Amino acid sequence: MDELTYPILVTPLTADDGGGFAATVPDLPGCMSDGETPEEALRNVREVIDAWIAMARKFSHAVP
Repeated sequence: MDELTYPILVTPLTADDGGGFAATVPDLPGCMSDGETPEEALRNVREVIDAWIAMARKFSHAVP
């Protein structure tokens, strides 16, 4: 499989949202995760990217 790369946005979460950091993938709608640190958020969202792509392919949806 070809390696796909996507920009990832990491932003701090407010205390009201539980603190930590959110990581979102603008090119993959709904693809996001979080973590206590920016590094943890990045690690977590990489797993979510793989799951997002797998589900898109399972249902024959286009993968950007």
